[in-house]
Amino acid sequence: MHQVNSISLMKVREATDLSQAQSGIVLNGVNTGIIVPGQILEAAVKVSEQRYVLFLTDDVIFEEFLTVALIDLQDGVKEIIRLGNEYSTGGFEDLSFTADSINFRFIDDSLWTIKTADSPHFRLPFGSDPKGVKRETGLKKYMTISATPSPGKAR
Repeated sequence: MHQVNSISLMKVREATDLSQAQSGIVLNGVNTGIIVPGQILEAAVKVSEQRYVLFLTDDVIFEEFLTVALIDLQDGVKEIIRLGNEYSTGGFEDLSFTADSINFRFIDDSLWTIKTADSPHFRLPFGSDPKGVKRETGLKKYMTISATPSPGKAR
């Protein structure tokens, strides 16, 4: 796993009151045809030859959400996770890696960890993710996410 600078976004639809902006993924200057929600690419992490985890925001003051998208260059969007809550602010910071995980800080300085899988795993529909994590409905997941509160914020 490593961070890459070869991916950029091309806005294809503006945000509305009810929906996020939509952007096309451009890899090495070539449009991939893959559309993701968001308009600012905070970081792109290559997790395998065909797969990337993208960290996207919408630049909304005082109510920032972080969209995490797992894309496959051949299969398109595999999974999307959104982090955040209404009226919460947070900056995407301190991106780092281990052999099998991606770590970063967001909202209340919590340390978030994402692990990806090549094939889907069973997911419990309720209560299996940390507070502030939103996913599409379904019983499978490719990304596992956890959060460790900052020592000063633990309750």
